Amino acid sequence: MNLVNMEKYKNSLFGNIKNKLSDWLELDAGQAIPAQEIFRFLHSVKGTAGTLQLCGLMAITEQLLDGLDEDSVRVWNRAELRNFLFELIEHAYEYEHFDEVEIKAKPVRDSQAPLIQIIDDDISMLILLKDLLEDKGWMVITNADPVKATNQYFEMQPDCLILDIQLPAKDGFQILQEIHLHNEKYFIPKIMISIQNDKQSRIKAFKMGADDFIGKPIDIEEFIVKMERHLQRKKIFDHSVLIDELTQVYNRRFLEDTLPRYFNDYKRSGHHFSISIIDLDHFKRVNDQYGHSVGDLVLVEFAQYIKSNIRSSDLISRYGGEEFVIIFPDTSNDEAKHKLTELINDFSAKKFIQNDHTFSAGVFTVDNENVTPKEALEEADTFLYEAKRSGRGRVESMQKGGTNKKSLNVSVIDDDIIIRTILTKALHSLQIPHFDLNIAVYEDGPSFLKSNRAKEDVGHFLILDGVMPTMDGIEVLQKVKQSSNAEVFTVLMLTGRKSTDDIANALKLCADDYVTKPFSIRELQARIERVY
Repeated sequence: MNLVNMEKYKNSLFGNIKNKLSDWLELDAGQAIPAQEIFRFLHSVKGTAGTLQLCGLMAITEQLLDGLDEDSVRVWNRAELRNFLFELIEHAYEYEHFDEVEIKAKPVRDSQAPLIQIIDDDISMLILLKDLLEDKGWMVITNADPVKATNQYFEMQPDCLILDIQLPAKDGFQILQEIHLHNEKYFIPKIMISIQNDKQSRIKAFKMGADDFIGKPIDIEEFIVKMERHLQRKKIFDHSVLIDELTQVYNRRFLEDTLPRYFNDYKRSGHHFSISIIDLDHFKRVNDQYGHSVGDLVLVEFAQYIKSNIRSSDLISRYGGEEFVIIFPDTSNDEAKHKLTELINDFSAKKFIQNDHTFSAGVFTVDNENVTPKEALEEADTFLYEAKRSGRGRVESMQKGGTNKKSLNVSVIDDDIIIRTILTKALHSLQIPHFDLNIAVYEDGPSFLKSNRAKEDVGHFLILDGVMPTMDGIEVLQKVKQSSNAEVFTVLMLTGRKSTDDIANALKLCADDYVTKPFSIRELQARIERVY
């Protein structure tokens, strides 16, 4: 059998497998499949797989057959079939869509991976650079819209920025100038890239705050080496500095290094202490209405207000964005709540650019030797979320009924039952600290948009396939971003490796990110954690 015919028969086999699996996965709740039918199907697949030298498929079917009895009178419902055949479902999907060797070779990112932002209206260049950098294990966000990209920069504070000069509406020099004016106290390497590689452009870029300039066409080997060097410098700087550049209180690095000492002291002395995470309410409105420079002034004044009104033995650190952590030594839960309530009341009376300026707080008291620093911060963060959910401008802490996790809707919209099945099972296996994931799947856009879920005012991570019948992913994205609760959505587009037009359209319509198939569930978890 020649190679062309061999490939044809392989594709035909996997097509038949997918059709049968799709039929079974779409069974109605009351329908069932006899065990004998499943046995005959797997036995047939095993024989053909062996003939076509598909060793992986043959091994899977052999294992599944070991769990079946040809003479059994048992019947299987949809859920039982899905769980029993899941490995076969995954294998069929990988064969149809992806190169298996490539999947295994790709590094898996985690939520602590360096975050790189690329701003370029050349979609082909965006795709190329994103693929190159993510192959190194880094996390990459891309944007072709310079206005949205600038806001994204201030909100996410990436570890490195790659910026093209030639952009619509606002060129790279203007973005660089805005960042330098409003964000000059942060050390974030900024790399300009451009086909405009003359001496005057390079000098102008450096004068305006660029740390490097790379001309197009880009030498990939040199580009990667420079990226590694810039990220290394960023890491060294972050480790050497203990004070947050903007607010002049301790930074997150200092907190992470110092917090374990409090736990060690507690184990030695038995003196409990309280940890609070505090967060400015409606801070995004300040940035949106008055600009990030005003937002920075608010953060500075807020941090200094807290620092001036707590004890010298208390410690305040900037945790990220508008969040700060306060450690209250030798302080009970009630004492910490009382102090924070006083701070909230006094702060709300201060004169600011808006009258309703408040903050919320979550408190966790460490009075158990088995609690870790990570768990304590997660608990405090959970109570902070409860304070936000309960009306803001208040303090929440440990209650007898236990803790309430943050509610996060995760929705999958894909017309392929195989993909929906894989993502559903994978998402249900996720264990994300302080999040209660409410997972739902939809076979098309209209069914999602008509649902009450689409209208809920709660954080929503939407995984959206780009190509679907009836209403494609781009149209669904457009309707979501135009909805009254658009701000709650973070949209991750699933695209084919060659779908350049789909990626371009998604980015133009303000998709928050895109992922080319395949992607690992660990990476999906990392992206959810990074955003939330």
